[in-house]
Amino acid sequence: MRDIAEQSGLSEATIDRVLHGRPGASARAVRAVEQAVLDLDRQQTQLRLAARTLLLDVVVQAPSRFSSAVRAALEDELPALRPATVRARFHLRENADVDAAVEVLDGLGRRGRVCHGVVLKAPDDPAVASAVARLAARGIPVVTLVTDLHDSARVAYVGLDNAAAGATAAYLVSQVLGDRPGDVLLTLSRSFFFGERERADAFTATLSRLDPDRRVHTISDSDGLDATMGALIADLLRSQPDVRAVYSVGGGNRAIAGAFTTAGLTPVVFVAHDLDEDNLDLLRSGVLTAVLHHDLHADMRAGVRQVMRAHRLVPGAPTSVAAHVEVVTAYNIPPRIHAH
Repeated sequence: MRDIAEQSGLSEATIDRVLHGRPGASARAVRAVEQAVLDLDRQQTQLRLAARTLLLDVVVQAPSRFSSAVRAALEDELPALRPATVRARFHLRENADVDAAVEVLDGLGRRGRVCHGVVLKAPDDPAVASAVARLAARGIPVVTLVTDLHDSARVAYVGLDNAAAGATAAYLVSQVLGDRPGDVLLTLSRSFFFGERERADAFTATLSRLDPDRRVHTISDSDGLDATMGALIADLLRSQPDVRAVYSVGGGNRAIAGAFTTAGLTPVVFVAHDLDEDNLDLLRSGVLTAVLHHDLHADMRAGVRQVMRAHRLVPGAPTSVAAHVEVVTAYNIPPRIHAH
């Protein structure tokens, strides 16, 4: 019961009411307890006696296709993590929301809820940075994942080298288009994600050097969700039918492909990020030219290691770990991902 209380952030009295079907527990509390039990069941192989337990909170604002991949990657890694036992709680939201991120972060480690570290994907905003500073003041280290925070007290960043990824995308677009005419579409989920801005800035700067006469149209603030992205792309293609290339920084690629099909257009080159289920299908079917990939399992291992370093459980100080970009086509999908 204590484990379920720690995992869910609810009191043991509430847990008791839910587990025994007694009145007084809200529907939200019932859902939280059910999720906590599922999380603990998946993570039970990691539980060991005589080892320190770290409670890690994973706060991710991203479409479910990405946050689900983060959850799966971390839970895959839990059994092998040393020297501490790590138990993870997940705070996942599809829409980017600064206030919601601050509320979650400020609630961690308070009201008797133990928190030993945070893995965070959230907007690059001063309010979020302030919340991270408050966690740091309480001795809770924060590691940013795939997108960083400016002027913050986070102890490390783990994830893709975003500037290198953006430059690589520009090179691919330039090489595949060659002398063909046509504009380029650049899509972001939210402009206030620092990592997406890094990718976009490096892309436009590199493309301007490699192909200075190529026009770039930018769409942002769709949250990377298919419904929003599809409508925005459809509007743009009605006024800009000369788009022949796509660099999708923030996802929503099924919707992007669908909007082109509806408009009677086919991109010559379409570069995206992350080997989620949608992108694997689009890659195998030839819709995507390439996916810029990095190993999310390695990111999660590195992130937890930085938390352990902050608690002096392993040698060294917390250090940022930027992953190299890997260009994946339909012909070199990594074996572990291909098996799924």
